[in-house]
Amino acid sequence: MAIVFVAVRVVLGFFFVVVGAVKLTDRISPELYAEAVDEFVKFADVFPLNDAGAKLDPMKYQIVVGWIEVIGGLLLAFGTKALQEVSNIILSIVMMGAIYFLLVSKKPLYKCIPASVCLGLLLLLLYVWRRDREKQKAE
Repeated sequence: MAIVFVAVRVVLGFFFVVVGAVKLTDRISPELYAEAVDEFVKFADVFPLNDAGAKLDPMKYQIVVGWIEVIGGLLLAFGTKALQEVSNIILSIVMMGAIYFLLVSKKPLYKCIPASVCLGLLLLLLYVWRRDREKQKAE
């Protein structure tokens, strides 16, 4: 069973690396990059701290999220156990933000499926790691 969770972790890590790279450059897919730019511009309008005076620059935010996904994906796939857990938590927060944006901007629910599946898998990995840690303490 452990091999299944290792496979899920590595595949999920590669997924985040690819998705983050698409946000950073238009060389991979100009169409997906343009769509990401459009989505981040829309997100800047519904950013929850706008009312408090924190105006978000969409391009800087896109670059930050892209790097978080690339580095987090690499650490999730190949990092030490501690780095895997930290990157998992950070990527989970990013996925929660993506789901929040999609719901606030009134996108169709089916658009939430990829982010929801990623969040579910990340939380499943956290649960399995915690369960294994508790088993080791009990032994």
